[in-house]
Amino acid sequence: MKHSWLSAAFLRDNSSCRFSVWAPLVQTMEVHLVKEERTVPMEKDALGYFSVTIDKVSAGCRYFFRPDGKENFPDPASNYQPNGVHDFSEVVDHDAFVWSDNDWRGLPFRDYIIYELHVGTFTPQGTFEAIIPKLSHLVDCGVNAIEIMPVSQFPGSRNWGYDGVFPYAVQNTYGGPPGLKKLVNECHRRGIAVVMDVVYNHLGPEGNYFGKYGPYFTNQYHTPWGDAINFDQEWSDGVRDYFVNNALYWFEYFHVDALRLDATHTVFDQGAVHFWQYLHERVRAFSAKTGRERYLIAESDLNSPRVINPTSIGGYGLTAQWLDDFHHALYTKLDEERKERYSDFGQITHLAKAYKEGFVFSGEYVEFRKRKYGASSAGIPGDRFVVFNANHDQVGNLPDGARLSMTIDFERLKLAAAALLFAPYIPLLFMGEEYGETTPFHYFISHSDPGLVEAVRKGRKAEFKHFKSTGEWLDPQDEKTFGDSVLNWALKDQRPHSLLFDWYKELISLRKSQPALQNFDKKDIEAIPVNENVLIVRRRSEVNELLVFLNLGEESLECQFPFSGRFRKLVCSRDSRWSESQAFGDLPEEIFDGMLTLPGLCACLYELVMNESFPPSTTND
Repeated sequence: MKHSWLSAAFLRDNSSCRFSVWAPLVQTMEVHLVKEERTVPMEKDALGYFSVTIDKVSAGCRYFFRPDGKENFPDPASNYQPNGVHDFSEVVDHDAFVWSDNDWRGLPFRDYIIYELHVGTFTPQGTFEAIIPKLSHLVDCGVNAIEIMPVSQFPGSRNWGYDGVFPYAVQNTYGGPPGLKKLVNECHRRGIAVVMDVVYNHLGPEGNYFGKYGPYFTNQYHTPWGDAINFDQEWSDGVRDYFVNNALYWFEYFHVDALRLDATHTVFDQGAVHFWQYLHERVRAFSAKTGRERYLIAESDLNSPRVINPTSIGGYGLTAQWLDDFHHALYTKLDEERKERYSDFGQITHLAKAYKEGFVFSGEYVEFRKRKYGASSAGIPGDRFVVFNANHDQVGNLPDGARLSMTIDFERLKLAAAALLFAPYIPLLFMGEEYGETTPFHYFISHSDPGLVEAVRKGRKAEFKHFKSTGEWLDPQDEKTFGDSVLNWALKDQRPHSLLFDWYKELISLRKSQPALQNFDKKDIEAIPVNENVLIVRRRSEVNELLVFLNLGEESLECQFPFSGRFRKLVCSRDSRWSESQAFGDLPEEIFDGMLTLPGLCACLYELVMNESFPPSTTND
């Protein structure tokens, strides 16, 4: 028997269904069974929960709730909305699916190679089941975790998913609950963990009936999407439990391995136990009870270690957080034309600090924010951060939806991949990145309210007016905007795309096989700028020592580095095996005495050749 408290319409073994809904300010509540045209009154408890058990109700039963005997509204904790956000809810039998992943114990988070994808544009079919044939491609690449952009029911059929209004309902056009379960089951069979992107900081505008049930929102705080969700005002206990139980719902019923938490900085809570700490504690208890650890990954705009610090020292205890500073520091050294988008970045010392510490801005004045910003993350292990060269935000929030592969050349793409995969953090690839996809990724919607559509059009332009970019924003409501964002899988078998894919495979293989690249302890990492375009990163472990050379400039450099010994080459992006042209000869297989002639736009990895022990470090850690 599953936990009944995880579902608002809980199907019992004896063909009865227990319906429940939280509505503390509502006087009366009824369940309206659509097919039978029958209404059944519900009983209210002291905490504001209405409930009733109805016999002879099976999976597929369609129903509404009727607050105070007035209008019909969908269940705010509906598990399925077969006709979209405005129509009836449907009872789901979660036990009907037969899982075959009983032996799946998950993967250590430190081993994750994450691949972010959007279900609607990952394949032409745009469904969960259509992803399954592509999993062999990801396994071949070395990916072992997929991060799925939000799939909670949103209006229409085209959306990034952050406008969802039914956090418990799996998007009907993607394949609903059975489709998602098939995908997760198959991922686990192939050794792939599944990360679900969830949104607990706001709810979308269309189909949002939460106000009909209870005080889910408060005007005490303001977010970019309007009034904030009520996590600390009157009646907030029910709201907190609604969202925490949603996290447990994904773990319990869909076997997912981790959650990516959208924009955690826009959740406001002045209570003694912050919502994120409360979520962490409940998930930790669930993991202990089920014998498999689940992870919580935050997106945060605060540059604050509080997000991932242990609760014992005042942190929220989350597993990891996205590290935007790494992206910005690297991007500004790769894309000369668009680097002004991140005008506070651009120095090689920024990239060095990103490698060594994490947060680039840790209390310094930031022009973009017009204030001092951030706190230090020095010493925090690297597996507490997720880094990327691209994600849905960094691509889709450009007017032309341009990927990095559309704005920089082949040599820079290889350099970017090496900089990412040799970094002391958990890497994330954005779908298509591994073969240099050239279709854009735009922002798109399919709302039914013309006024709302126009508001979104204007809002997008206003929200990102500070980004210094050329080009016009495409109409997010236009179906062509969505269609142009679907991946072109035929590219991956064509040169140079196939060569780039092989390069990613090689880098991921090295990451998995080299102990120094699996060591996230910051004391074993050094990042040394040679000039404004060249960075040397030293990675060490108890077993081996590596030097990562990154020349982000176009000019060759006679590079002198402060580490003695004999180093043998493991890989170099400018060697003939990885080049489309023969402009440069292969770099030497071994280097001595701290000297290397480094070609422009080059990334290479050398390993110290030694017998028993490391030479002492020549710089202070």
